[in-house]
Formats: sequence, C-alpha cells, structure tokens
Amino acid sequence: MSEVTRRGLLGGVAVTAGAAAIQSAVEAAVSAGPAAAETAACPTTGPVTVYPADPRYQELTVGYNQRWVGAPDYVRLVSSTDQVVRAVQEAVSAGKRISVVSGGHCLAPFVFNPDVKVVIDLSGLSNVYFDPLRNAYAVEGGCRLSAAYDALYKKWGVTIPGGMCPTVGIGGHATGGGYGFLSRQLGAVIDHLDAVEIVVVDRTGTARAVVASRDPADPNHELWWACAGGGGGNFGIVTRFWFRTAGLGGKQLVSPPKDVLLSAVGIPWSALDRTKFTALVTNWGSWYEQHAAPSDPARVLSGVASLAHRSAQNIFLLTQVDATASGAQQLLSDYLGALTQGLGVDAIVAAQPAAKLPWLHAVKLIAASIPSFINPTLRGSSKSAYLRKPYTAAQAGAMYDALNRTDFSNPAGAVTLAGFSGGAINAVSPTQTALVHRSCSYWTLFETQWQDPAADAANIGWLRDLYGSVWSATGGYPVPGEQADGCYINNPDPDITDPAFNRSGVPWYTLYYKSNYARLQQVKAAYDPRNVFRHQQSIALP
Repeated sequence: MSEVTRRGLLGGVAVTAGAAAIQSAVEAAVSAGPAAAETAACPTTGPVTVYPADPRYQELTVGYNQRWVGAPDYVRLVSSTDQVVRAVQEAVSAGKRISVVSGGHCLAPFVFNPDVKVVIDLSGLSNVYFDPLRNAYAVEGGCRLSAAYDALYKKWGVTIPGGMCPTVGIGGHATGGGYGFLSRQLGAVIDHLDAVEIVVVDRTGTARAVVASRDPADPNHELWWACAGGGGGNFGIVTRFWFRTAGLGGKQLVSPPKDVLLSAVGIPWSALDRTKFTALVTNWGSWYEQHAAPSDPARVLSGVASLAHRSAQNIFLLTQVDATASGAQQLLSDYLGALTQGLGVDAIVAAQPAAKLPWLHAVKLIAASIPSFINPTLRGSSKSAYLRKPYTAAQAGAMYDALNRTDFSNPAGAVTLAGFSGGAINAVSPTQTALVHRSCSYWTLFETQWQDPAADAANIGWLRDLYGSVWSATGGYPVPGEQADGCYINNPDPDITDPAFNRSGVPWYTLYYKSNYARLQQVKAAYDPRNVFRHQQSIALP
C-alpha cells in the first residue's frame, strides 16, 4: 500500500526551540543564497531482498512513527515498475499479505503490522524527469518531497503545492490529496495530477501495471479519480505520478512565487489567559472563513498556528505570503493584526518582522527549523479535523484546558491550526476527484510526540481527552455539517473505527470520504477484486 503520509505541521519538538530561535534562522536566511546541490537521479538496479537476519532489517521495518514495527518475512527494495510487478506477483502467488512504503510517514499501523508478510520498499524508485510522451513531469512513487521540489524547481522552474516535511514520500502524500503553503493559491497536489502508473492485481491473481489519466475518455479514468484523494493502500501500488496543470500550456505545471515573505511569531503563554487564548482561536477561524473563496485575493497567504502545551512556553504563528503579489506586506500585517486582535501582544508581534526569501530557500528553512520532521526516534499519535467555521468558545476552552494541564507536561503536545484549505482548493468540485473536502476554510492537527515507550499511555490518553472534549457535542468526532467537515485521510487515526471513542454514529469512511465512498468502492471492485491491497482502514469491497 502507498504509505499514508504524516500531516504534522509545526511539531511540538520544534516549538521547544522557542520563537527567537526560529526567527533568528529566518533573519539569517535573508543573506544566504538558495542551496545549489542538484538531486541525483537514482539508477535502476536489481531488486534487493532483506530478510530478518540482515542488519538492515530493523531499519526497514519501522517508519517515522516508532510505535509501529513490522515483522515481515522479507522486505523487497525495488527501483523499477517491472520489479514492483514481479514483487507483487511473487507475494500474491505465495499468498503473502503485502504492504508498501514510500516515505514511511504513515502514522497508523497500515504498513507495519503483524499481518504483513512482504513489505515493498519504493525508496529506489525516486527519479524526477520531464516525460515528452505525456508532456508532463514524472515523479516516481518512492520520491520524497524535498527531492521533488529540488528537481522540479531547479531544472524547470515549476512545482507541486505540497507539504512542508521533506522526508514525506510522494506516494501517500499525493494519493491522499496533498496540501502545503501554496495550496490556497495553487490548489492541492492532486489538482495537478495528470496520470498515474499503478500496479494492480486482477481477479485471476495476475499483477500488471496500468496507466490511468484524468482524460474522461480514458478507460482507466475511474482509477485515476480514486488515486486523486482516495488514500494510499487501497487499489494498488503507484509507481509513477505525472503532473501537469490543466489548461496552463507553456511549462505545463504551475510555478511557485519567485520570493515569499516568511513570518515566524512567537507569543509567550504568559501573555495568554483563557479569554485571550479563545480570542486567538476565534480570530484565526474567522479570518480563514472570510477568505476561503477561490477568488479571494488573500489566497496568496497561508499560515499555521502551533498551539503547543504550556510547557513549551510559547505558541507560534508561521505565515507565508507570495511576495510578488500586490500589497503582500500589508496583507501580512493585516492578517497578524486580525489574528491577535484583543490579545494585547502588538509589541511582541511587531518585534518579529518577516523576511523576504527566495521560495525554495523558504521551503528548506521551514524544514530545517522543525527537527521533528527528520527525527527518527519519535513515537506519535495524531487526529485531524476539517473546519468550515471557527471553533466555538467552548471548543477553544477545551483546548486551553488540555494545553494547560499540569498532570501532563510535553512541549510536543499541540493543536495546530493549518490554513492549507480553502482558496484554490475550493474551486474544484467535490466529485471531480476523490478528495471531497472542497468547501472548508482550514483544518486542524491534534498531535503529540514522544520517545520513551513508557510514556505511551500518558500521551495517547492526553490526546484522546483533548480531541474528545473539543468534539464532545458531536460524539467525539468532527461530523460533517455546518461547522466541521470530517477528517483527513493523510492523517489516519486508529481510534476512528472504535465506538468507544467515535460515538458520533458516523462511520469512519464518511468522515474521510463522505459521499465519494460508494464510488471508491466501485473502483476497488474493478481494480482490486481480490482485496490484495488492504489495511485497517482501506476501502472495502462493495
């Protein structure tokens, strides 16, 4: 299964560094040039099979989230589509359960669990190139976001509007939708998806590679539709993505801004009481609700607010604005003013001015400022929510209470408000792709990370209490309605299927896919009739 990527934003571990450290990095970056190293192409080599006795096995059977460790019969590292076909066929013929890893950022036990007997590792399948046959940019299924950004921009001056974490794999990120700082301006990653090459298994148990495109006349068009937001691990293994922006012409794919304004503002918890914290959360939601329309000029701005546990000492507002847009500086000033209205922190905000940076430089700086993105020792738990309207005062109060608990002290515990929805994303019909959440203003990540396995119960329990309290009025989960719009499949939540926690009466698949689920089931029946590609929350056969 294509790994489902981590949607962590401003990880709490980074928050402990403090606003000053991040701001210093921003200021230092102003005079530094963009990194010049090119991303080397990965040559095709023979497949490598790693068995339990191999020293590499322990590294290849655990992903970003150290809570989930696999025990497969072997790991097969591949570097071509043909090798993937053969690896899948071998496993299917032997009756062995398959999973697949791209970047390894699946937060749930979908890839590494006791049922999986063969892990297919796509890390050797990571080339990025222009394909003249499709007149599109090809990104292979094992490529990580940092490599994709580097190659696409340095060689052709184009990009995909993806996430911040450099080590996330394109496989899970794209199939779940894919968001980042450019998404309000340019859309989700899958809004630029022209085609996929995917290894599937037919009713006879035969593995083969098929190409599915967004052309409605393509006989495999429904498979493309499902891969454009239907989540990883459901239909097959995507070995190649082709990106081309419809109707653009010229370079065939969108370009990022030449420069961006990057603002990092830290607000000390000592400046916030319950009333002021609630005002900040309300102000945030109101601004994004007011600027969610696809044509809104403020779509060139996107930000995150990391509301970390009080033990982190600060909360953070990280904002990016297209510096080439008219009135960019004023837009940023007005935005920060709107978010902090009534908080009495004007002097704090003014003391942390924005920096103007080349776009790729900003991408790398954000990644470097958040150590949790690349820390290989972390355990984690997370949950998500799409929002149309601001949180209520009661919901913000529930956040405040959890973030100020004295019986739990972890600076990595945080609620992150993410302004990566709305704008251009909302210009697309909810049925045009499998990504159904096309009328939202922002979404939220509820997360905690830690290292010691002995701290599992405390961290998982704290997060469950926090999330359950925020969504207590709707049975513990953000039921689609006037205020909320469900959950993000790229932030998979093991609790969502458990009626002890999801008391809403709304099934997990409705929270993830809403009315698109039935259509996804039909695609499942057509392309994976034997249910070869499955996990604990995969699309079920109809």
